[in-house]
Amino acid sequence: MITTEGGGVTRRALLVGVGVAGGAGAMYAAMGALGLAPDRQQKDYAPPQRSDFALRGRGAAKVVILGAGVAGLAAAYELGKAGYDCTVLEARDRAGGRSLTLRGGDRLTELSGETQEARFGDGVYFNAGPARIAQWMVTLDYCRELGVPIELFVNDNPSAYVYNAGMKAPVRARTARADTYGYISELLAKATNDGALDKRLTSGDKELLLDFLSDFGDIGERFAYSGSERRGFQANPGADAPVLLGPPPAVSEVLGYGLGRSVAFPLSFEQAMPMFQPVGGMDAIARKLADAVGRDRIQTSVEVKKITNVPGGVEITHSGGSTTADYCVAALPPHVLARIPGNLGAQVTGALRTPQPVSAGKIGLEYGRRWWETDDRIYGGITETDMDISHIWYPSYGFHGPRGLVVGYYNLGSDADAYARLKHAERQSRAIDRGMRIHGGKYRAELLSSVSIAWRNQPHIEGAWVAWPSYESGFRLLQGPAGRVYFAGDWLTHLIAWQAGALESARKVVTQLHERVLKEG
Repeated sequence: MITTEGGGVTRRALLVGVGVAGGAGAMYAAMGALGLAPDRQQKDYAPPQRSDFALRGRGAAKVVILGAGVAGLAAAYELGKAGYDCTVLEARDRAGGRSLTLRGGDRLTELSGETQEARFGDGVYFNAGPARIAQWMVTLDYCRELGVPIELFVNDNPSAYVYNAGMKAPVRARTARADTYGYISELLAKATNDGALDKRLTSGDKELLLDFLSDFGDIGERFAYSGSERRGFQANPGADAPVLLGPPPAVSEVLGYGLGRSVAFPLSFEQAMPMFQPVGGMDAIARKLADAVGRDRIQTSVEVKKITNVPGGVEITHSGGSTTADYCVAALPPHVLARIPGNLGAQVTGALRTPQPVSAGKIGLEYGRRWWETDDRIYGGITETDMDISHIWYPSYGFHGPRGLVVGYYNLGSDADAYARLKHAERQSRAIDRGMRIHGGKYRAELLSSVSIAWRNQPHIEGAWVAWPSYESGFRLLQGPAGRVYFAGDWLTHLIAWQAGALESARKVVTQLHERVLKEG
């Protein structure tokens, strides 16, 4: 256990008196004010704005944190501010976990042993893990507090494409939406006029609905969709008159596109614009957290071998020896934690085995010129497809720069599994083949370099995130401690797969641990 020497009889007497009158919490707070509580947090660190979250009182305990992902780093950061002596053990050779940004010179090794080296040019980076932040997420509060500059992430761009099996050729998102909204509005207006909704709508309701559909679908007073400038132009407005794209395809063809998800994507609560990204790469958040925790507190390339509750504390056996502490915060993926021996108990181990890892993969394709901007007039955003690449992302940084990086696929589930079984060269070949159906020969001819990631193949992670069959007993059990071992991660929140989930979980866990320390004294 950690003990602190006093500064003299007067101070000791003062602390004893405060402890008797106000309890352990008040005594630790007084120790902090007198500079006696453990506080090895960087002395020169001052957030640009006071946090909306802070532990009250001072803690005097040693905590070992397993995993230097966002949840583990955030737990160490918040506990460190409250006076705890934290050590972070990380099996990988870098902090950040799934918050992984790759730049030129970085190496990426998979469980198979295959290693890729990024050859990206200056200023080019690939967010292999998380890449966007919604404006309501706590992640932005940490960016503010840690001094991480942010910029807009273009999550939805009408100039990007959609391309599904029912299409003869790729279609601009704006064109597909205009046609979909137009025909649906026409059909609903006709059904309204034919009396199909008389049992649901009053005559006043019908009039209001028809007025709405007229504007929403751009179907006019005749309630017939024939296309409009919403579809875009063959020649854009300028010194000469614009040239419209022409009439839309037949309604049956548009419905055959199967664009329900694509046209509804901007309506998602988690995906709605505006969205944001850290300037220079998503790993800026993890790097700032690690700096604030103290790099000397983070031990990398240390693999946990055993987790044991012992009388009055915990013992962690690892590849570098063993570490003892008063408490442990285990911020590893649950399926990885479940394989680590110890004495957490059969019920806890069973709960850790319950959520199943989800596969996801990405490939970063670097090009020598930003043809998506110059040729296609696409500045950021995402092309949606029903091919096994699922998405093509265009960068939201480096506009008008000499080169840039396109995410050539971001796929999940069985599609990601199929790519994970391939070597990198095969993944690249398949992704290029699919992308050429949208962007033509330049998609292959102008490629400079690439890096791909299959998250199920990443050592000590083995999945992009997890999926619970239900938020029932196992989920609730792991939100509490197993002896002196606490659990943290996005997988213990309703924001799975988001850094915000990891941060919210860390806040919950450190609060529980801190309240216990103050209560037990």
